Amino acid sequence: MRETAHPGHPGRNDEAAVRSTAKTARSHEQVVTGEIPRQAPRPEIGDSWERLRRLGLDPERGREPEHLGTAEIEHRRRASGLDVVMPTLRDTLLDPVADLPLILAVADSHGTVLWHEGPRQLRRSADLIGFMTGGRWGEEAVGTNGIGTVARTGRPLRVHSSEHYVRNQHAWTCVGAPVRDPRTGRVAGVVDLSGPARGVHPQLLALAVTAARLAETELRAAQLESLHRLRTVAAPVLAQASGPALVVDRDGWTAATAGLPPISRLRLPADGWGSASVHWLPSLGECAVEPLADGWLVRPLTGSPQAVSEQAAGARLVLDLSRTDRPEVSVRGGAGSWSHALSPRHAELLLLLAAHQSGQTAAELALGLFGDPSRAVTVRAELSRLRRYLGGLLEHRPYRFAESVQTEVIRPADPSQLLPASSAPGIRRLRALLDDGAILLAGCRIAEAAEAAEQSAGPLDRQVPSPRRTDG
Repeated sequence: MRETAHPGHPGRNDEAAVRSTAKTARSHEQVVTGEIPRQAPRPEIGDSWERLRRLGLDPERGREPEHLGTAEIEHRRRASGLDVVMPTLRDTLLDPVADLPLILAVADSHGTVLWHEGPRQLRRSADLIGFMTGGRWGEEAVGTNGIGTVARTGRPLRVHSSEHYVRNQHAWTCVGAPVRDPRTGRVAGVVDLSGPARGVHPQLLALAVTAARLAETELRAAQLESLHRLRTVAAPVLAQASGPALVVDRDGWTAATAGLPPISRLRLPADGWGSASVHWLPSLGECAVEPLADGWLVRPLTGSPQAVSEQAAGARLVLDLSRTDRPEVSVRGGAGSWSHALSPRHAELLLLLAAHQSGQTAAELALGLFGDPSRAVTVRAELSRLRRYLGGLLEHRPYRFAESVQTEVIRPADPSQLLPASSAPGIRRLRALLDDGAILLAGCRIAEAAEAAEQSAGPLDRQVPSPRRTDG
């Protein structure tokens, strides 16, 4: 009978895994000592290692463990919104693997462990490395891992044994998957399964991803219920409105409209409405805005929705990539100004367009994003989503910023921190070129210089090169 390797019971099929782990351990040793590894690790692991090496993280034990108190843990549980999904996660993850030595950990978007469940003896072992409820497992503190690295990149990841940057975690394997808030699209938390390196089944990553999708379904159901409550409040208000109006929740999702075509979501100012009662919004123009229950009543003042193309004349677009956890685009022009946080994919697309001012075809952008020009359809779909709020600022055939738009990129001083979570071939190539000084982005500013400029000049006083200039 052929011998089969079961989780926790090594067999002949484990020999290849042992050899692979040994090779990874040698690569890890070479990287942490500043050498170029003979065999490069997976890109997502290698990028993390290089980043942590540059940060100077101790590869032996990381940083001194930090843990939150009980009251702060409870506060963060409620703030994360993940408490409503815990029953689903327990049913999905703990019951199917009850006979395996695994810990279920659920962390917030900062990598703080909010729930930590599993066999008592295994959790005691995890305590020795600070892996416990309230532990801070951000990548900067404890190295490459299935919580902090996933929270930073927003992508599922399996970190096996010596793929962990910090050596005291090499006896463990962890798999993590992000849970995205359906209201914002941002990472709300991470689902992680961890256990002894020799006892974790390779299919657990797929299970963690499935559980994260189920959690997102639960969050979506809660959002729909909230919109239904807001819609009930909005109905009599809209019935008495003298002109077109809509009611949106705090994140811009539409609960109800009157006299307007269906709009699924408004792009709201990233920093809130402030004290002003009139704002310019993409696709609607000038609008009067006032609070209503847990949302906003928005009334266009122009009589009918206006095309965003009018904003392109003399507009300035700033792509701010200085904060690695929150890429943002802001637009200022004659029609008004607004800004909002970008998804990782949209940040990649806008950076590639900024780096190729003369434009790129969908196939060229697909090559830069995926290394595969045949995925042009996916690129077109993403650009269609971008045009919902950038409108006339983007042109096509080829895709590029409009001729009249001034563009500016604010990047971190360290090129390796330019969209560090991105593994897109075009972004990795751009980071390498910037690091070598082989390329300059038109209109590019470095974060530290940008901060100094903000102190000496008002936001409307800075001169920004035209997107068609190449002397930036």
